[in-house]
Order: sequence, then structure tokens, then C-alpha cells
Amino acid sequence: MKHDFKELKLDRVTRQFAGAGGKAFNALDELTLTVKRGEFICLLGPSGCGKSTALNCIAGLMQLSGGSIWLDEQRIDTLPPEKRGFGMVFQNYALFPHMTVAKNIGFGLKMRGVSPSAMTPRVAHALKLVQLTGQEHKLPGQLSGGQQQRVAIARAIVIEPPLILMDEPLSNLDAKLRIETRAEIRRIHRELDRATIYVTHDQDEALSLADRIVVMKDGVVQQIGTPAEVYAQPANLHVARFMGYRNVLELDVAREEGDRVALRGGDIVITGVRKQPLKGARAAVAIRPEEISVGEGPGGLNTIAGRVENVEYSGRDSLLDVVTSSGTLLHVRGPVTTALDDIVRVYVPVERALVYPAE
Repeated sequence: MKHDFKELKLDRVTRQFAGAGGKAFNALDELTLTVKRGEFICLLGPSGCGKSTALNCIAGLMQLSGGSIWLDEQRIDTLPPEKRGFGMVFQNYALFPHMTVAKNIGFGLKMRGVSPSAMTPRVAHALKLVQLTGQEHKLPGQLSGGQQQRVAIARAIVIEPPLILMDEPLSNLDAKLRIETRAEIRRIHRELDRATIYVTHDQDEALSLADRIVVMKDGVVQQIGTPAEVYAQPANLHVARFMGYRNVLELDVAREEGDRVALRGGDIVITGVRKQPLKGARAAVAIRPEEISVGEGPGGLNTIAGRVENVEYSGRDSLLDVVTSSGTLLHVRGPVTTALDDIVRVYVPVERALVYPAE
């Protein structure tokens, strides 16, 4: 498999499985995506959304039910995994416990018939890339979880693959190690100048690592965009919810003026920005807790009164549960001085309230 590639292209890639009663369902439904050399792509979504199925189809561990995969002009979905030449990093590391670090890293080279004299400098270079020089004679059991994951990464990159595939590689690490290791993964990706496709259910991982994020649900792509686009401009309510828009209120449409929509329901009146064409007299507004401020909005616009029903201290601020007189619950980031049963007024800027069709 050539290393000097320009792009990997997935063209309507589909994978079917047999469901209850023998009825087939699409775990992956016509995924179309082009990955450029040097790009870091995150497949993001909850369990069962199809992201790992997509990765396994790219790796050749699953056959396609439809569509095709191309590396430049070469169709590769008909090739077995070993002929594709991709590096893969698994969630559980998949290291050989009886082999030293150096032998684990060099295993793929040995299987490809690389001579020991040619293998040694390549293993040393991979060790240097993952900052494990000096650990080559240890066994995996003598390493920390973060070090074992770096050995797995070194094993994937030592074969000099055109593409590195990573399936939830940090999920077994504690919070501190996850942050440290994802910074290492991004650094290694930049140094290699290859492409990386990374599967995760963690929004923070995707936002911090990716050049582009592919958000998935039930095997279908919901949005492809930069981290900033997916974070601030979710394409639909599913993406909004998954990206932390915890406040989703279904209200009546009072009026529309261009892309601005006024919504009303009980004691709540909110003007927001329409993100999709609306259907019918109802719409849903999605708002992040951190976009709601405690206080009065300019001219009283988008201001809601309520009682503080719960306070979770978070250091610099607190997460507040504010309940309006009609019983609507709002999640709000507020001052640490806020106490239970305080009566507060909160507001959200119009541009931060995103309006979608009601579900």
C-alpha cells in the first residue's frame, strides 16, 4: 500500500446486520466522506451510532454491504486488512504480555518480512516519537496504562501507514492521563503527516483533537464540520443535545422575522436564531447552560425568572437548576454566591438561542 497518498474516500459506505426476526438494518447507512492527507478526523456519537462499524469497514475487519472505499485511484474495500497497510490502535491496547516493548512495536514489521537490521532503527524512531526511549526492554505489565497505550500507538505507526485508525484509545485511562495522552496523539499526528481517523463518544476529545468532526446517529451522518462549527452551530437537535445544549424547550412560534424567531410558552418568551426551516406552529430552542447569564437582559429581552432548586459547585462558578413558575427547568451557569431557593432572573443573548423544528 502506498504511503504518498492524497486522500481516502468513502463513497456511500453501508454495512447491514440482521436484526430481530431476521430483518436487516443498516448499522452504517451510506457514509460518504473524503479524508485528506494530514487531516485528523473524529467520528463522534453515542454507543451504537455506527462509528466503530465505520472504522472496522475502513480497516477491512468488516465487509461492506454497499458502497466503496478508495485510496486515491485505488479501490481498497476489496482488499484484506493486511493489504491495506493501515495502522490500528485499539481500546484495550492488544499488546502481547510476554513480549518486550521493542518486540511488541516491531511485530508488524516482522510479519512484513523486514530484516532485524532494518527493523531496529525504525523501532527506535517510533519509541522516540511516543517518548518511550529507554523502556524498550520492559514488558507491558511493567508500564502504566498511558505508557501501554503509547506502545500501541508506536506499533501502529512503525509500519509507516498512510492512515492510522484509533478506536476509543483513551477510554481505559483516568482523566489526567486522558488529557496528557490526547496531547501526545495530536503531536504524533502532526509529526507523521499522515491521516488519522479517531472514534470517540467524548465531545471534549473530539473538540480538542479533530480538524473535522463527523457526528453520527443510528448509522447516519448528522453533521460534518470543524470543531468550532459543530460546537457553536449544530446542524440539528440531535447534534445540539450531544454537544452540550442541555436546555431544549419546545414552545409555540409567535412570529418569524428573517432568521429570527420569537417563541412563547407559559411564562417564557424567547427570541432565537432559526437554524433549520420550521414545520408547524411549534419549535424547539436549544441553549447551553454557560450561555445563560444570571441577571437582566438588555431591555428585558429573553429574561426569565425562577427559583434556584439545586446548586452544584464547580470552582469558578456553579451549575444551577432554575425552575420557573410554570415548572420549566433551566440549567444555568451562575455565580458561586447563588444559594438554594434564591429567586433569580436569567437571560440568554438572541444569537445563543438556536431554534430548530419541534420533534
